[in-house]
Formats: sequence, C-alpha cells, structure tokens
Amino acid sequence: MGTRCGDLDPAILFYLGDKGYDVKRLNRICNKESGLLGLSGVSNDVRSLVEIARRDDGRAKLAVDVFCYRIKKYIGAYAAVLDTVDALVFTGGIGENAVGLREQICSGLTQIGVRIDEGANSAAIAEEAEISAKNSRVKVLVVPTNEQAAIANDTYELSGDRLPAASR
Repeated sequence: MGTRCGDLDPAILFYLGDKGYDVKRLNRICNKESGLLGLSGVSNDVRSLVEIARRDDGRAKLAVDVFCYRIKKYIGAYAAVLDTVDALVFTGGIGENAVGLREQICSGLTQIGVRIDEGANSAAIAEEAEISAKNSRVKVLVVPTNEQAAIANDTYELSGDRLPAASR
C-alpha cells in the first residue's frame, strides 16, 4: 500500500487511543501516513523509492524490501492453496519495468518452481516476454497493459447503439 497501513494488530488502535490519539488522527495515520510512505518517510511511489534506495537510504531500502517481501508472501500463500502454479505474471507499470524488483520478488520462490533468467529479465522492459529460466517449473512472464485502451473498449462495448452517429 502506498499510504495505507496494511495488516496490523487491531489492539494498536486501542493502545494509541489510550495515549491520546483521537479517531481522526488514527484514521490519518492508518490511511495517509503509513504503507510505503510511512516506512520510507519520503514517498509512496515505488519508482522513486527504488532510486532513493540506490543512494543508500536505509528507510527507502526498507520500504522496497517490505514491498517485495509482501508480494512474495502473497505468491506463496496463493501457491499453497492451488494444486499447481502454471505461471507468475508481472504486469502494470512496476511489473513491466522494474527489473530489480522482479528479481528480488522471484528470489526465494524456487521451492514453488520459480526461477528467472537474469538476461531475459534484464531485457524485458515494457514488452511481452518470458523471463523464466530453462529449469523453471513455472513460467514467469512480463505482460504489458494498456489500461486506457481497455477502458475505452469497455466503454464502447457498454454504450452499444447509444453513441451518437458522429462518435461511431
């Protein structure tokens, strides 16, 4: 989460309430001052945090590490309830462009069959690609998205014949 707290022990809210925090302040902390922003102290944008972490900023590095850890944790949780994992797909701005994050997320997932090819991963920027290593049991893919085109297509499909003739 960029600014939201994610998982927490609900008892912390009562503890902070006893320390004088009112509901408005708790709401602001949990929804506007936590997540990547709260961990890093500088940004909720992953791209920025990766750059800041490269300059040896410990809090930005912590935020990036927690981000990757949480994704890895969810992949493991889904793998635990599925009979098999056929593919791991990276998409969206981060998934399409963040070579280092894909590598960090996939490291440690070998027990479920995920292995990436470093060269293929490095080359896959904003293009459809398979980045799996030859010995990977799970296909690892990069699939670009075009959210504007999807929204336009959905809008067109939903509008049917209601569009004015000049708009068709």
